[in-house]
Amino acid sequence: MKHPEFSLSDELIYLNHAAVSPWPKRTSEAVAKFAEQNMLYGSYFYPEWLAKESELRSQLQILLNAPSADDIALVKNTSEALSFVAYGLDWKSGDNIVSSNEEFPSNRLPWQSLAKQGIEFRQADLRNSTSPEDALFALVDSNTRLLTISSIQFASGLRLDLEKIGSFCKQRNIFFCIDAIQSLGAVQFDVQAYQADFVMADGHKWMLGPEGLGVFYTTPTARDRLKLTQYGWHMIKDTYNYENKPWEIHPTSRRFECGSPNMLGIHALSASLSLLLETGMAVVESLIMEKIDYLMEQIHRNEKLILLSQKRNQLNSGIIIFKHGMAQNNAFYKYLQKNGIVCALRGGGIRLSPHFYNNNEELMKAISIMELYCD
Repeated sequence: MKHPEFSLSDELIYLNHAAVSPWPKRTSEAVAKFAEQNMLYGSYFYPEWLAKESELRSQLQILLNAPSADDIALVKNTSEALSFVAYGLDWKSGDNIVSSNEEFPSNRLPWQSLAKQGIEFRQADLRNSTSPEDALFALVDSNTRLLTISSIQFASGLRLDLEKIGSFCKQRNIFFCIDAIQSLGAVQFDVQAYQADFVMADGHKWMLGPEGLGVFYTTPTARDRLKLTQYGWHMIKDTYNYENKPWEIHPTSRRFECGSPNMLGIHALSASLSLLLETGMAVVESLIMEKIDYLMEQIHRNEKLILLSQKRNQLNSGIIIFKHGMAQNNAFYKYLQKNGIVCALRGGGIRLSPHFYNNNEELMKAISIMELYCD
């Protein structure tokens, strides 16, 4: 039986939430209501929209277990937030940044662009080590200023032990930055337990929201270490006093929001998060892992399919990678897409990323379609 919040076409089995997710019914309705308000009343309901903006910050605070909603900035995307950190810190020539060789470009390009300032970007090989965390630690020295890592790797599904990394960084006074786009909305997340200085993520993947709106978390101490790279009316302390002269930078994370908010996106993302929070992230994570376990078992049992993902104790993610033993990845991918299995070409194979609402009937059908190709 389909989840009542999802009305996907019967032609599709949607297993691509690590890319762009479909919206829940309530999100579509929230956007329609917002559009109608604009059409009929213009900005008359703006005070209500500002209340929705505050609600979204509180929802994100809960999702990240942030100490305060003041630690939450609403940004355009992960790349913008990462660039805030890359160009906000006061670097010195000879400093280095430690990361991995599996990062999505968003968590690689901003740091590599600092090379002209004499900053080295070091990439650990997470696969050729007994511990991916130890592979990161091995590259750290006295000149390391920041360690930046994806909580879950987009192309492999590898999930890192963030508490271990955070403790390591804190002991050495190294900034800890987490690209959480493959975690938030899929697994439980705790910025305080991870001792993270910076965390960022887009809303359009596991959070089931729209593109064009993301979250940027900073601790007060780390926030004050970032010089601002954007300025505008919205990032000052007395935001709605348009005659405010002189002005002060906003004391909270709102300092990173230089201009008018994405109110359409705010309404959409808030609606999507309401579903996740009502369900409970512990339940969401448990349901996703059940589906991952089922898919891994069925793929492993099939002699013609090769499972590339490996279980890692309790640190499993919502992503699995596999391939066909006798077919080219691209041909197999096209077959799956043509037959309604929405997936992705990643990590040397096919990436599947189910969400909590996918049902067993869908997963069984997907396996059957794969087996038909194998025959």
